[in-house]
Amino acid sequence: MISPLDLDRKNLELEDDDTPFDKLGEECGVMAVYNHPEAARLTYWGLYSQQHRGQESAGIAVSTGAEENAITDLKGMGLVSEIFTDPVLARLPGHIAIGHTRYSTTGDSALLNAQPISVESTKGLIAIAHNGNLTNLGNSRQRLEKDGAVFQTTSDSEIIVQLIAHSKGHTLVDCIAESLAQVDGAFSIVMMTRNRIFAARDPHGFRPLAMGRIIGPNGGPDTIVFASETCAFDLLHAKYERDVEPGELVMVSEDGVTSHFFKKGVERQSCVFEHVYFARPDSKIYGRWVQQSREEMGRQLARESHVPADLIVPVPDSGVTAALGYAAESGVPFNFGLIRNHYVGRTFIEPTQRVRDFGVRMKLNPNRSLLEGKRVILIDDSIIRGTTSRKIVRMVRAAGATEVHLRISCPPTISPCFYGVDTPSTEHLIAASKSLEEICQYIEADSLAYLSLVGLTHSCTTGEPATGMSPASFCTACYTGVYPTQVIDVSEILPAPALA
Repeated sequence: MISPLDLDRKNLELEDDDTPFDKLGEECGVMAVYNHPEAARLTYWGLYSQQHRGQESAGIAVSTGAEENAITDLKGMGLVSEIFTDPVLARLPGHIAIGHTRYSTTGDSALLNAQPISVESTKGLIAIAHNGNLTNLGNSRQRLEKDGAVFQTTSDSEIIVQLIAHSKGHTLVDCIAESLAQVDGAFSIVMMTRNRIFAARDPHGFRPLAMGRIIGPNGGPDTIVFASETCAFDLLHAKYERDVEPGELVMVSEDGVTSHFFKKGVERQSCVFEHVYFARPDSKIYGRWVQQSREEMGRQLARESHVPADLIVPVPDSGVTAALGYAAESGVPFNFGLIRNHYVGRTFIEPTQRVRDFGVRMKLNPNRSLLEGKRVILIDDSIIRGTTSRKIVRMVRAAGATEVHLRISCPPTISPCFYGVDTPSTEHLIAASKSLEEICQYIEADSLAYLSLVGLTHSCTTGEPATGMSPASFCTACYTGVYPTQVIDVSEILPAPALA
């Protein structure tokens, strides 16, 4: 579970300048490659494509299939491209690999908790990379420690490997299935042993996990790949084959691909925020293109809350796709009235409001020639605290806009997430304590409207629907406060200290 110290640290980071906007923290990205002579390099490319899912640390583990010293791993803090240079990749030979890019939601932000995590056991060396968050950590960890488990990290991901290591199942597949059935919460994982790859999703299917295939040259065996997002397949020239199903454990070995279900009949609750914000528009999530969902969110937002205006302006980059849909539905011209500087890195956390405001202006600059004298509709995908939204509204107004109307392509966020998304405590979610009118007044907009919950889930299923998905198939706990699994009461999480 997210500790109070983690929340304190994250609230400081996000409030001051984790991104130029009020956003939830990214999750993690996982990658796996089976049967390729340059498995580490393909894994690197896959992680590079998923860098948006986490920028704290990254790691790759590879196997040559040899009996001795089969698995080698290398991890580091920072971006994928900073860690895995060509000389580094040359030190990772093998035809099987898994990888991970991390944004911590449990466990410290430290090299100790970088993944993949490897554990030696009576079942051999097992490495794991995990996207998600387990919600029954305490009991499982205490029981394992009583049984003699020695934990190397403070990450919840290691619990899964320790459960496997201490399982009494007859085969490794039995041990993995038995262990996964014991943990609650969100997990999309890839694992590797000396000569096999495993991929699995939790029974609710909270987080995405896709399987792809690279056709073998000259009729040779195919390469099987797994990734959190299908955009990772494009760089590898891999074809998306299907999603790993909720509650499914997929094994890839020299005998091919086999499937096992460790739990069935659980209500599907896939994270709708993947379509709102997290995933790239060029990814297929839950079997549906994210671009399609976000454009429909914009269209539905225009149907629900349009006002007379001269210009539709997205808050870049995450508001662009919904803004295109809004403009198409409303007939109001779209243009980039805010220009983002993509070359500005993370700014230092400073206690003064003046420095924080300057950090936003470094990353976003208004295009006065477009905004001056215009009634502007700003499109963004979420408001978390409202502090940065207020700065952007002020910026657009100062550039000469006569009216500034803010439209948000999702409902108000009122509750933290416990399933692998870094969320502030309830006290720092502006919609948890303020009415729509109060939020509008705080951000100093002429009007404010959110997309309705019905409109959101409809947008993610209308037209060409996602495979097996319906409006009821999504987890919307961050908008409703109703959680699909048992979690600790939100009020038990200590709030982060107030910031100036």
